[in-house]
Parts: sequence; C-alpha cells; structure tokens
Amino acid sequence: MGTGSKSSHQSYAVSPTALAEAPTAPPDIAGASTAAEGTDLTGAVGGGAGIPELEALELPQLLAEPAPPAEPSADENALAELDVMLGTGSEPEPVVSAADPEEEHQEASAEPEGLVAEGELQSSGEEPSANEAVLLQAEDIEEVQEEEEETDPPLTPVPAAPPVGEPTGTPILVGGEDFINSEATLVAYDSPDGPREVLLTHISEEAEEKLLDALSIPGTHMEEIQVEEEVKERLDLDKEKKLAELTKTAVSSVQHKLKTGSEISEASIAKHQAAVDAVSAVLSDPSISDDEKAMAQHYMDQLDVVKDKIDNGGAPMSWMDAYEVTETKMVTKQVPVPNGEPEPGTLAATVRKASRIQASLDPETGQTSWDGVSRSSAKGTEYEIDMGDGWTAVYRPYKENDPKHTEYSLRGQLEVHAPTGAGHGKDLVERLEQLHLMNRPMTAAEGEWTYLANNIQAQGLGGSDGMQTAMDTAQGLQDLQVQEIVHQRMETLMGLDSGALQTAMKRIQLEAAHKVLPMKVEVVRDAVAKASGFAGGAELAASPGYEPTPSTSGKWLTWSRFDVTGKKAEIQGAFKGRSLTHSLHGGALASLMGTGVLASTEKRAVMGIGGGLGMSEQADKMTGGANSVFLRVKKTPSQASGGMIIWDDPSVLMGRSDYYAYNGDHFGAINPAHHNYNANAITRDPMTIAKFSSAGNEVMFRNGIDLFGAEAPSRIVCHTAAERSTILASLASRGITQMGGKPVEDVLCTTDDYNS
Repeated sequence: MGTGSKSSHQSYAVSPTALAEAPTAPPDIAGASTAAEGTDLTGAVGGGAGIPELEALELPQLLAEPAPPAEPSADENALAELDVMLGTGSEPEPVVSAADPEEEHQEASAEPEGLVAEGELQSSGEEPSANEAVLLQAEDIEEVQEEEEETDPPLTPVPAAPPVGEPTGTPILVGGEDFINSEATLVAYDSPDGPREVLLTHISEEAEEKLLDALSIPGTHMEEIQVEEEVKERLDLDKEKKLAELTKTAVSSVQHKLKTGSEISEASIAKHQAAVDAVSAVLSDPSISDDEKAMAQHYMDQLDVVKDKIDNGGAPMSWMDAYEVTETKMVTKQVPVPNGEPEPGTLAATVRKASRIQASLDPETGQTSWDGVSRSSAKGTEYEIDMGDGWTAVYRPYKENDPKHTEYSLRGQLEVHAPTGAGHGKDLVERLEQLHLMNRPMTAAEGEWTYLANNIQAQGLGGSDGMQTAMDTAQGLQDLQVQEIVHQRMETLMGLDSGALQTAMKRIQLEAAHKVLPMKVEVVRDAVAKASGFAGGAELAASPGYEPTPSTSGKWLTWSRFDVTGKKAEIQGAFKGRSLTHSLHGGALASLMGTGVLASTEKRAVMGIGGGLGMSEQADKMTGGANSVFLRVKKTPSQASGGMIIWDDPSVLMGRSDYYAYNGDHFGAINPAHHNYNANAITRDPMTIAKFSSAGNEVMFRNGIDLFGAEAPSRIVCHTAAERSTILASLASRGITQMGGKPVEDVLCTTDDYNS
C-alpha cells in the first residue's frame, strides 16, 4: 500500500513506534478480545521482573556494534543511501582481520535467531534475487503482525464500514506518535450518491515533516538550471598567496589595540611585517597582470594605514575589504518548479485556502450528511492531496499557518477521503502509509506508551530528574535495533534499487519498533514512577490507579491519569461543595441530547452542527480553544437556570488526562502567539482547579464529553416541563434509560424543581 518515498526523506518514512506492552484489554473494549492469558507484558503486574526478552536477542548483543559484511555486493548509490538512512555515512569501515576471510564473511552475514523471520533467504536451491528477498521479508513480517493481532488485538477494531450518518463517527486509536493522543475518527456521511467515508485526525507537529516529504507541493519541487550570472570573486593569486588573510590579520591585531588603548605589541608589529613582505613580493614580480598589480596595491594601501597607526596611534581604522573583481560565469542554481510533475514516489498536492467539511445534521433523524463537495471557508492554508484511484486527502499544515494570523485550532488537521461507497474503513487507515504516517490500529500492548506520555504532560513530569534520559534511552534502543537488523541483512539490502530499499527500510523500522517495545516502556515507566513518588515501575504498574487503556464507554476515547484515578476520594474532598458546570448559550437542549455529546467547536463543524452555539467560536479558533469544550468551577448550585449541565462530582471528569484550565477567561488559549495565552496561568492540577475563585474561570476538555456514559453529568436542567418530556420521549425511543448509571428521569430536571 502506498508509494515509495524520496531517498532523502527516508528518515521520515515510518514513525518510530514508541509503544509499549500493556495489561490486557479490559472487557468493555467493544469488539476486542482480551490478550493471551499468562503473558506478563508489563514485567510487573504478573510478578515478572526485569526487562522482557527481545526475541532471543540479549541486550549485550543489541549494544554491540555488528561487523559489516566483508565484500559488499550492491551498487554504491544504494549503499550511500543506506548509510544516510542509518546516519553512518561518514563512518570508516572497520578493518576485518581473520585467518579465513570466507569464514569471517559468513560470520558477519549470519543472522541470530529472532532477528530474521524463520526461513528468510534460507531456502534450498537457487537463492532469490534481492527484490524477491524483500518481498519474502514483507510476507514474513505480515504473518508475524497477524499473529501479534491474534494475541494482542486492536484496542479499537477498525470497522469495515462505519455506520452511515452517525455524526460522531467511530473513534479509533492508531499506533505510534504521529497523531495527537493517537486518536482518529471514521465518519460515513450520508449522500445521494452513497456513503462518503472519511478519516479525520490531528497530526502532531513533530510528525509533519514526514507527511510533507510524501508530497510534491507547487513551488517546493526544485530543479537545477544553468544561468549566466555576475559574481564577485577574489583573484586566484590572492587566494594562493593569502594576501587578504595576512592583511586582515594585521589590521585586526592593531585595531584591537586601538580600541582598548593598549600599547602596540611586538606580535602585532610582526603580523604587519609578514603581510607587507607577502604583498611586496607580489608587487615586485614583473610577470603579474594589471588586475593582480591593482589587487596587491589595494592591500599595500591598507597596510600603509596600519603602519601609520602603529607609529602614531589614533582612532580605530575603517573597515577594510578584500579585493574582488566582477566576472560573468555560468552557475548552477536550484529554482522552484511552479507546476512541475510530482517527484517519483510522491503525491501531487495543490495549495488552496483552508476550509472545513460543510456537513448537515438532520434534527429529526439525528443523521449527518455531506455531498462530498461543499466546504465552509476558514482562515488559513491547506493542501489538497491526490492519493490516486479516487482517494484524496486534505491537510492543514503547521508551517503554512502562522499562529498570529490564522486559525490555530485547524493546524495539523488531516482528512482522508475514500471513493464514494461503503466498506473502506480499514483501507482508510492503511492509506495513511502513503502519507508516511503510521497505518495500524493501536493494540493493547501499544497503548501504554501513549498512556505514559499523556501522564507525563498532565502531571508536569517532563522536567523531572531522569525523564529526558529515559526518553533518550528509549529512542536509542530503537535506533540500535534498526542498525542491528540492517547490518544483519546488509548483503540483501545493498542489492536493492532505491524504491525497494526504501520499502525494506520501512519494514525494518516497523519491525524494530515492535521488538524493543517492552524495553522502551520499561525504561520510561520506571522514570515516571520515580518522578511521581513510586519506588519503581513495578510498584506503579501494580497501583490501583494505573489504567493504561483508554475509556471507550461512549462517543469519545480518553486516557486517564493515575494521580487522580488512584486518589478519587482526595479529589472529591478538594471539590466538596463545588461543581463543574456548562451553560448552553444557543440551540435547543433537545438537539444536544440527540447527539449524546457535548462537542467542541471543531467537532461540531464536522458533525454538521451549525455555528453560533458557542459564546466565542471565532475567537476560540484563533486561540486554539475550539478543539475543546469549556466548563466552569462553581459553588454547587442550589437553584439552577435552564440549559445548565452540572457535574456535582467533578472527579468523574478530573480523571481524564487531556484537560487544562485558567482561573479567568482566556478563551481557552493554547496559541503562544495569541494575547490571551498565559503559560504561567495554565494549570492541569486538579487540586489547583478545585480552588478556582474567578467567576470567569474555565476548564477545557479536548474534543468533548460523553453525556450518556461514565462521564455523564449529575443534573441536566431543562427550561420547562414540556422540554423535559420531549427529551425523555426521545431517549426512550432510542432505548436510553440511564445516564452515568442513574435513571434518566433522575438526571433530567427543570427550573421548577428548584423553585417549588
């Protein structure tokens, strides 16, 4: 699937899948079976100790520099490209000394068990070609991946066909670090021509270079041309005799003394004399040309000024330039090709004004539709990408959208569009490979890395002692594993052409990421544990608050934070007498209950819900707050107004890891270039949030909140009894009888209930 990439872009071909083996998936993960029993994936929960084995490869082997093959059998271009990929292009080859060169060659080429798929390139009879060998490797890896999925299924299985018209779509998790919180959504819009299936996600800023390297963008494709150009250059005789250098040394030495008022030293005088001798020798040569004579005289005139300063002192000298002549030459320049053909292995992209899918939500049926064409305008720039075979993508780049003048919340948004029709769910994920992004659903074993990363940010552990060292060690383990596999397969890799080499390297990087997965998580978990007061990673993993799988109890996928889930009573105590609230400022409460989610401005846009519902939608797009919903901390209301949603137990939401807050109205600003942003005022500490006193305080939760599942509010206040009856009837028709474990009749109330 996908296309090859440019050789210079290989480092971005597949993201380092910094993932980890986690406890088995909980039973409430819809459609996913639990991982194989008896396997101690964490090295702690089940009583295991230490780092799990790396498929028979011991750590000393991993750290040892493998010997290269004695006699490379590939063309030099492929080898040079391979060196660039590994970052070893400038390293000299070690000298191989052995009594029997053939025996040494065989030892260097041998592959330890566990590094190479069983039977790879070892079939009897005629040895396969290099390209055929890569295909065999790819098949072997796919078989291994299928076996892994059987024992470690996806946390969120990818549906073949997402439900048509479901406004919130189907949330999924994609492995790796290319996507914010590893999340994506599959939406199937209804249309007269059939379902319009789209993958919606948000690329991390660190992953953007990989995506851009998959594209040919007008004005960025460069080609070399020969042009005639006037250039200024020093004469060859000047360069040969180093007259400019000697003169400038003399000038600088004396100039320093003049500026400081110091006495001219013997060293400065000697430097001046050396320059005079060199220039005089050129001037006395009768064979020099007129230009060369003018050049030498230019330097002698400068040296005469230096001599005067040595003898008489005075003010510092004027700047002295080297002697240059203007010549017309043919020079090679790289120029952008405005509408050139895409580079081989890249996707054609068109630059246009930013836009959003303009969907429509039917208030009667609750179904969302889109004709595949209509789009609303946005303030910024986006790329329309042709992925071939009727597939397209739309991406809003970080680089091209200046935070000062464009909508901050759209930066990094990606849409992947399938051809019209149903059944493209899995292909939508696999097609991400064409954009050099990870294209596999996240497994239970992979989830722990994302969980740890979210907790590091939420708890502010990034600057803790040992954390950066742990991150560097984790990445180093993966880099070493890539090099190990490459060296073991060097002979085969050196026989490949450029395209096949890049394909092989993608496979190797993915394979390496999976091999070191347990070790990487072990290292980082231990650092997180020590930073948060645990003795080590084993104690942290065994603690009651440690839940390295996301919540899937509704429309949203959210990761928890163990410092809250493990101390729920303390959080409840801190919020005693206080609640989290949200007041509807537009739209009907019945419509909100129809979707079942309190959605952010950006989510509402793709769901087909019109604008004007939020208090400051346009401003929030500029601050970045449009990617979140806003709640406020208030004294628990005894008399509530209509349209208010109340969480009397804020710990229900404080266990999430994606919120941030201000004790004041900052429009949810996360855009550093916006005047409402204040890095010192942002907090993610629930204990601090519980003490908020400003009437304009705000707590932002990414994407939105599920109103029916575990995150359901305690009370939803209707304006009238008639509105309550309408909502109850709608919920009953859909079989919804409870919200957050409580009967819906107990959650829905009216203002009259507080005034009677």
